Amino acid sequence: MFASYLIGLREGLEATLVVSILVAFLVKSDRRAKLPLVWTGVAAAVAISIGFGALLSFTAARLQYEHQELFEAVASISATVFVTWMIFWMRGAARRISADLKARLGEALEVGSVAVAVMAFLSVIREGLETSLLFFASAQGAAATASPLIGISLGVLTSIVIGWGLYASAIRVNLTRFFTWTGLLLVLVAGGILKYGVHDLQEAGVLPGLTSQAFDLSGVLDPGAWYSALLAGMFNITPQPTVLEVAAWAVYVVPVLFLFLRPVTAKVAPQPAS
Repeated sequence: MFASYLIGLREGLEATLVVSILVAFLVKSDRRAKLPLVWTGVAAAVAISIGFGALLSFTAARLQYEHQELFEAVASISATVFVTWMIFWMRGAARRISADLKARLGEALEVGSVAVAVMAFLSVIREGLETSLLFFASAQGAAATASPLIGISLGVLTSIVIGWGLYASAIRVNLTRFFTWTGLLLVLVAGGILKYGVHDLQEAGVLPGLTSQAFDLSGVLDPGAWYSALLAGMFNITPQPTVLEVAAWAVYVVPVLFLFLRPVTAKVAPQPAS
């Protein structure tokens, strides 16, 4: 549930920031008549994203066991790729996203009304499709299907409240710090999703080593304890992982965390020769 909440909060806030920037630009430029076009594009993006998530669940439920495991493995690996790209993109684009969106919306206004709706749609649909894919991948290991749905719904609602507060200037949030901490947690979540994908590939018979355990933490992690459920749901930490699962987790998490936490150095312009 907490992993789904984090996904909903992070992705939801990105989409909310985009919408708030577009709305603020139209309001400040005295073009309120174009606001319904923005909401039309946003509503279409949300509807397609929900439909995409429902399609993933519907497809997985109707496959045979081995094919279902393979389908879930592909979804998990794809989600890992998307979340990795997303956190690094936001790390570099967070500071210039407002100016870029305003410039694109200005161009869309010159083209026509339909272009404004398309602009809003394209700005939100990427976040929506990523959210659906990440939610589907993270929910595969959940014992109850209701908990991830509640978690992601609460995360999206929280992001909407924060976005509205930022738009109304009622609250101040250090977005750079926010995206850094949530990005750090999402790297660990993505590592767990990748680990689950590798396990699915082993279950489907694509990868070997299903019975080769790396270690056994059954005596340490009580299956009925709350912390065991939290670790399993958040980071997919299981008592008896396979060697290949642990290797895949380490190969992904260690270099990605290193690159993500590495400070960004600004390029210094060369001094002219005297």
